[in-house]
Amino acid sequence: MKTIFFSLLVIFLIASCTNQQTDSARKPIEVRSAQKKSVAKEKQKLIDKGFQVFDYIDEETKDTVIMQQYFIAFLKSGPNRSQTKEVADSLQGLHMAHLGKMYEMGYADISGPMGDDGELRGITIYNVPTLQMADSLANSDPMVKAGRLVIEVKPWWAGKGFPLR
Repeated sequence: MKTIFFSLLVIFLIASCTNQQTDSARKPIEVRSAQKKSVAKEKQKLIDKGFQVFDYIDEETKDTVIMQQYFIAFLKSGPNRSQTKEVADSLQGLHMAHLGKMYEMGYADISGPMGDDGELRGITIYNVPTLQMADSLANSDPMVKAGRLVIEVKPWWAGKGFPLR
């Protein structure tokens, strides 16, 4: 019974993936034209806000993809990690509040700790127009101010609006 159920599930998943691919290939030309206009508007809005962007045509889907420059802040172990547990816990709470504020203000899109206990402690991806702004926001983190973390910020390009999967 489990084998039959599993087989049916696999067939259903394959069929649904096939339908999604053929549906996107059947988009009428008028829809693609409207998409190009909305892509141009979105691109111009980003440029007007000071973001670095470029676009390209995806050869498979023929869709226009907007690439935007983001900034990744690498949070590394700092020189002052000898705080008491109580102070370190307090700093961690302030750190999380800072990141929450970055999300609320629309400056941070994603952040999180690394999966090991190495020198690189975590990352935050900033959705801001300049390296200077990302650096300033990252360095205003209470963990950084206390010397428990240090920041290295790098520019990074990604397709606008693509979800993590």
